[in-house]
Amino acid sequence: MKIPLFPLQSIFFPGETVPLHIFEERYKQLIADCRGEANTFGIPVFINNKMEYGVEVQLVEVVNTYDTGEMDIVCVARQVFKLLAFEKNMPGKLYAGGIVKLLDYDYEASLEKRQTIIKGIHQLYNMMEITYKELNVDTFNSFTLAHKIGLSFEQEYQLLQMPKENDRLNFISLHLTATITVLSEVERTRKIIELNGHFKNFDPLDFQDWEM
Repeated sequence: MKIPLFPLQSIFFPGETVPLHIFEERYKQLIADCRGEANTFGIPVFINNKMEYGVEVQLVEVVNTYDTGEMDIVCVARQVFKLLAFEKNMPGKLYAGGIVKLLDYDYEASLEKRQTIIKGIHQLYNMMEITYKELNVDTFNSFTLAHKIGLSFEQEYQLLQMPKENDRLNFISLHLTATITVLSEVERTRKIIELNGHFKNFDPLDFQDWEM
């Protein structure tokens, strides 16, 4: 289908609330059109000087409208899409548009896998001394965690492209394991450094039976 596009160097995931400040004339026009016709628009991810994947969003609320015409809006992200064609300006419009294919994603994963992920996040947050908010093992999904576990922009983009929940949770699990391993080494190094300069008790070595 063909939809208006609002390219950004940002990644949003299905189900996520998307707050945006609108100040460019083209996007003021886009929001006005979507508001009047209840249309959705797309946020393709601009990465490595290209756009291939993004997310369809629905305007939920215009929170503030300023004298300049600028707006604070809230949207909700819906489905991931693949961008098939792009045009800089839709006919008679200031904003871009494109043909997109909405992708089917699943959210099925075993209870055991979900519990493993929760355990890893709990461990990571404890190591970093960050307050941990308990997750409901039955309702959370990979996308609800994506911004909360230290993924890089590139890693988040990889996650966005994975249609299977099992694959996404495996990806997150590997990241958690790698991060926890690094933090454990950092903590071990810190303790070694803190010992430097302190008096130490050494066990005397017995050389009576030692031979060259």
